[in-house]
Amino acid sequence: MSIASETDVAVTGTDAAADVETVRLVNGLSCELPASSPLAKLLKSQRTWIGPDAKQRLRILNAAKSVAIVGASPKPQRSSYFVGTYLQQSSDYRVYFVNPNETEILGRPAYASLQDLPEVPDVVVVFRRGSDIPSVVDEVVAAGATTIWVQLGIWNEDAAYYGEEQGLTVVMDRCIKVEHARFHGGLHLLGFDTGQITSRRGGR
Repeated sequence: MSIASETDVAVTGTDAAADVETVRLVNGLSCELPASSPLAKLLKSQRTWIGPDAKQRLRILNAAKSVAIVGASPKPQRSSYFVGTYLQQSSDYRVYFVNPNETEILGRPAYASLQDLPEVPDVVVVFRRGSDIPSVVDEVVAAGATTIWVQLGIWNEDAAYYGEEQGLTVVMDRCIKVEHARFHGGLHLLGFDTGQITSRRGGR
C-alpha cells in the first residue's frame, strides 16, 4: 500500500546533507525527510514516469537557443542563481529570469511571467516546489514554449504525464547545468568536475 500520493522536493542549499523532501501523505498531512533517508529512496524507487534519455536530452540542449528560468533567485546561495550564472557564462543561450518579486537578476531584467518575455523560450527551466509544477505546465503551454525542464530534486509524476498530454517535452529531476557541462566538456561522464565548467563558453 502506498503511503504517499505526491512527493515535493525542496533543495535548501548546495550541501547534499541539507536536501529535504517534503512528503505529502494520503491523509493530507506532510512531513519533511532527509533526501537520503530510506523512505525517501523508497518513494523515488516507486516512480513509473521515464523522461527523455541522454541522447534526447542532448538534442534538446543542442536545438535550444533561449532558456527561461522560472523561480530564479538573486541570492547566490540558491541553486537557480548558480545555474543562471553557469548558463550565462558557459553557453550561448539567451537566458531569461522569471520572478515576479524581482526586477533584476544577475544583471539582467527579471520578468513577472513567461508571457512577459521578449520571445518564446525554447526551454523553460523550473525551480519551484513539486506541487507547483502543474500550474507551471499551464504557464508554459500558454506562453507557447515546447519544453519544460524541472530541476534536479524536484519531482511530480502526475505533472510529468500532464505536461506530455499538453504536448510538452518534459525533463524532470535533472540539473540543466550538469547535463550541459557533461555533454560539452565541463564534466566527466562519471560526474567529476573537469575544471572547465566556467573557464570557457561551451558550444551547444
